[in-house]
Amino acid sequence: MILENIEGVNINYQALVMPAASKSRDNSILSQLLEDPSIEKIDQLDVQVAELIKINNPTEKLTSEDLSQRVNDYFLTNSRDGYGNWVYYHWRKQLIRVLEKEDFINLRTSRNRYKITQEEQELLYTKKIGVIGLSVGQSVALSLAMERSFGELRIADFDTLELSNVNRIRTGLYSLGLKKVWVVSREIAEVDPFLKVVIYDEGITIENMDDFFESDGGLDLLVEECDSLPVKISSRIKAKSMGIPVVMDTSDRGLMDIERFDLEPERPIFHGFLKKFGEESRLADNLVDNYREILLSILHFEQLSERLKFSMSEIGKTITTWPQLASSVIMGGAMGAHYSRMILLNQDVPSKRFYVDLDAFIKE
Repeated sequence: MILENIEGVNINYQALVMPAASKSRDNSILSQLLEDPSIEKIDQLDVQVAELIKINNPTEKLTSEDLSQRVNDYFLTNSRDGYGNWVYYHWRKQLIRVLEKEDFINLRTSRNRYKITQEEQELLYTKKIGVIGLSVGQSVALSLAMERSFGELRIADFDTLELSNVNRIRTGLYSLGLKKVWVVSREIAEVDPFLKVVIYDEGITIENMDDFFESDGGLDLLVEECDSLPVKISSRIKAKSMGIPVVMDTSDRGLMDIERFDLEPERPIFHGFLKKFGEESRLADNLVDNYREILLSILHFEQLSERLKFSMSEIGKTITTWPQLASSVIMGGAMGAHYSRMILLNQDVPSKRFYVDLDAFIKE
C-alpha cells in the first residue's frame, strides 16, 4: 500500500481520518493499517465515550460502575466496531481511535463553555483566518486551534525549522529541517484532525497573495507575524483593500497592534506611522532607500525595551537577527488568539496599539 497516493491527503502534514466502519471492507486502507505491525494502535474509545456521557449528564453523580454500564449501553445502540473514526498520523506511525466528528467536537470544546457560548462557537466555525509567519504565528495558530476558533486556517511561511528556532517555537527536535507550515499543520492535526488547515509553503508571494486572501469567499481576519518588511506592508495594503482586520504581536514589551480595516476602510496602515514616507501604494518603492527608517517607525523605536534596542545595534556584529524569547512569543500568541476571537465575535475591539509590559507591571 502506498499512502502517498491517497487522493486529497498530503501525509506530510495532514492526518488521514477513516470511519471505523470502513474496516469491514475488503482491503480497505484502514484494514491494512490495522494489520500493519509497525504501526502503533491507540484505542481509548471507551474512555472518550464515558467522558461524553458525563458532559451530557452534568447533574448526575455517576460512579465508575454507573459509567461502565452506560458505556456498555451506549455500544448496544452504537456498534463499537462501526462507531467513530480512526485517525492515522503518518509522521508518528500512530493510528488513534476517536469519537464521531460531532461527538468529538462537542467533547473537545466542552470546557470552553461558557467562556465561549455555543452560539459563539458555531459562529467561529464559519470564519477563515490567515496567519503569515510562524514564530509568534505558530503560538497564535495553536491557541486558535485549541479553542476551535475558526472554520478554516490558512498558514503561510517559506522557511524550514532550524535549531535556533526551538528557543521559541514549541516543537521537538524531530521537526528539524521540516517546513514550518508542515510543523504547525501537524500539531493542529494532532489536537483536532477535523480542523481545516490550508498551507502556503512558499510564504506569501505576488503569485499567491490573491489566492491566500480571496479564495473561497475571502479571509475574515489576518494575523500578520512575518519578518519580511515588504510582505508586512503589501499584506496590510491587501487587507485594507478588502476590509479585513489585522492583528499583530511584536514580542517586545507585549506590543500588540490591532487595525480594524473592516470598520475603518480609510484607516492608514500601521496607525499612520509611515505617512512621512509617502503614499501607501508607493511604500514598496521607497523601501530600498528607507528600509531601516520604515522598520524603526513601525516598531516605534523609542518605545522598545532597552535590551531589544541594544540587540538591534548588535545585528551583524555578534548576532544575525533580533532575539525573541519563548515567554514573549507564547504570551503574544495568547493575546493574538484572544483579540482575534473577540473581533470575529463582533465584540468591542477598536483599532489600537498598546503594550502588555510584564516588567512595567512589577515596577508599579
